[in-house]
Amino acid sequence: MATIPRLSQVPLNGERCYPRISVLLGARDEAAKLPAALQSLLSLDYPNYEVIAVDDRSRDETGAILDRLAATDSRLTVVHVNELPSEWLGKPHALQTAYELSTGEWLVFTDADVSFAKDLLTRAYTLTDANNWDHLTLLTALELHGFWETATIAYLGLGFAIGLEPWRVSDPKSDKFFGVGAFQLVRRSAYEKIGMHETLAMEVVDDIKLGKLIKMDGFRSGVAISEEYVKLRWQDGFLNLIHGLTKNLFAGFGFKVRDVVLPLVAVFILSIFPWLALFFAKGPALAACLAAVIAPAVVQGLLVRETYKPAWYGLAHPLGAMIFIYMVLRSMCITLWRGGIVWRGTFYPLAELRKGQV
Repeated sequence: MATIPRLSQVPLNGERCYPRISVLLGARDEAAKLPAALQSLLSLDYPNYEVIAVDDRSRDETGAILDRLAATDSRLTVVHVNELPSEWLGKPHALQTAYELSTGEWLVFTDADVSFAKDLLTRAYTLTDANNWDHLTLLTALELHGFWETATIAYLGLGFAIGLEPWRVSDPKSDKFFGVGAFQLVRRSAYEKIGMHETLAMEVVDDIKLGKLIKMDGFRSGVAISEEYVKLRWQDGFLNLIHGLTKNLFAGFGFKVRDVVLPLVAVFILSIFPWLALFFAKGPALAACLAAVIAPAVVQGLLVRETYKPAWYGLAHPLGAMIFIYMVLRSMCITLWRGGIVWRGTFYPLAELRKGQV
């Protein structure tokens, strides 16, 4: 992880010729967070960009907020979606709709609750151009509140790092891929070659799968650490975190029960069992248990510092593992019981979700 570049280390050249970038987002019932996010998007110092926001069937003031801002800033284009077509999830459809109105040579896919620093686009494009990448996604530092929320996210972050190995994404010889919904910068020609979001129409984890499609098609992809340049309050509180990931976690395992069991057993053996064994082990076995306890705690502590939280949260490693197991099992059971997922008030049948996976 230490080899992944950081945006703060990107040297800026004011004389560079910057291509046009289209910032695309969908918003559904985001009235509380949308004004701050849009204000940051319209305050960027990038010389040549536009923002296209899609109001995805909102029931609150989201549409009105977008229209008011569009009336005062010509860089913002607003589209209102009143009805979702069949065989589409709301978010992929909103992003596809935004793309169809875009004019940029490069596209940025983001969310309606994300705030950008003023020079984010400049730094992101400079890094992408210097490495000749077609796609850049950013590891974002989340705004976390409270012990349980932080402990859970810390473990999820470690799990993502171990499972997806983002430091290998930029290696053309590696099949590793990655994508984060808060920020993905994509060359327009590459995005069109992979079939756009039409290919991801029924994909719940569309952000990660966008990175997969780009890598599978032979394009160059990269990952960087955003630090303070991207700010995101992902979920409001521990309980909302659990409920908010109900639709995602089972989807991340391909909606396959058999693919859930072995990883969760591995999580128990690697992250929980050594802590329990400390009370019973002696001699070399105790030393092995201590090593198995200390190593992940140290690594998790280093990772959680990226969220500006103290490294001692690494000691919450086994608690995070237990919460993760519960969340995955909960996601699986609820999805199977419902026969699908509920996302922003819309029900999507499991059979259609499985058929639409990438």
